[in-house]
Amino acid sequence: MFLQPLEQLAIIQKGADTIVDVEELQLKLQRSYEQQKPLIVKLGLDPSAPDIHLGHAVVLRKIKQLQDLGHHAVIVIGDFTGRIGDPTGKAKGRVALSDEIVKENAKTYCEQVFKVLDTTKTTVRFNSEWLSKLTFEEVIKLAASTSVARILERDDFQKRYKNQIPIGIHEFFYPLMQAYDSVELQADIELGGTDQTFNILMGRTLQKHVGLEKQIAIFMPLLEGLDGIEKMSKSLNNYIGVNEAPEVMFKKMMEVPDKLIIKYFELATDEHPATIQQIKKRLEKGENPRDIKIELAGIVTALYHGKEAMLAAKTYFETAFQKGKIPANIPALLLENEQMTLNDVMPALIERGLVKSKSEFQRLIKQNGIALNERKLSLEEMTLTLRNEDVLQIGKKRFLKFSFVG
Repeated sequence: MFLQPLEQLAIIQKGADTIVDVEELQLKLQRSYEQQKPLIVKLGLDPSAPDIHLGHAVVLRKIKQLQDLGHHAVIVIGDFTGRIGDPTGKAKGRVALSDEIVKENAKTYCEQVFKVLDTTKTTVRFNSEWLSKLTFEEVIKLAASTSVARILERDDFQKRYKNQIPIGIHEFFYPLMQAYDSVELQADIELGGTDQTFNILMGRTLQKHVGLEKQIAIFMPLLEGLDGIEKMSKSLNNYIGVNEAPEVMFKKMMEVPDKLIIKYFELATDEHPATIQQIKKRLEKGENPRDIKIELAGIVTALYHGKEAMLAAKTYFETAFQKGKIPANIPALLLENEQMTLNDVMPALIERGLVKSKSEFQRLIKQNGIALNERKLSLEEMTLTLRNEDVLQIGKKRFLKFSFVG
């Protein structure tokens, strides 16, 4: 059963930056409610960077909310458009991806996407299904739906044109092709970040051009990372990955700046707007932000790892970071063989967010900040062979236990 349209609208608007057009959305929701028919919600994914963090998941969480309201999501993997690459925000043309890389990235993407979305209310499509079948005549008609002046409205193309950086004609087709995805799917709603404004609005333009009802465009704001300034990015190391271990995720959530607590509740959780309003009032009345962040960390960690793993992560955090003790439930790293050294496990330490880089690990050793079984290590011991049940301590609060496979 669908909620009343106005109740749906309040949930959809939560955290959204812009909705084009709210009145049209109300009409779609009313018709959907009367017919008890789900709306088609489209999300296009560029299969070039398969690692998803909470910044990427902002749009996914909004789609999950739409699914909870009864609507159906269609994830479009841009395997055909990936041969061009989204030029949005790029100072030069993108290198085309091979079919093998696209397929591998798409598989990884889907595994992470379904940490958020409801599989029973999601269809995954590849846009090569329809784009590869277009005739040249159909492509010419597609190109006739817009103008070069309109395409050059994009900031990235403007800058490249003014700076005499080449723009391939094929790059002009990227927004048209992803817009054609909306035509093919007869999408009712398309979501994206504010950096996708041009592409998504092109979908409305093309649907109108071919006589279809225009899709609603919902733009979600970009989520600042743990530094509280720049948008969340792996390259800036201010991110929280959806695949990170629960104890790492919980700890990172506790590092969210106080000023962003409400924004994280709005964009990184599925909490009802009324609940978030109550949290705002608690903060305004002077409740300790740290206590509310513990709630936030618990909600987000449970979303991706389940309640049991979240409770274990919370206990780990409270023991290691609040009471200053070595926790009992130290996360384990399985060793592939009995000859592995600290050098060998360095990629795993970085992936888990225990250190940023090998150079940081070496710097901590020099500062007596690394211990193995409570004994300080030297740089020479980076080649030390690890043993089963060895406990590594990084700084005062980060721990890892090594175990042999089997």
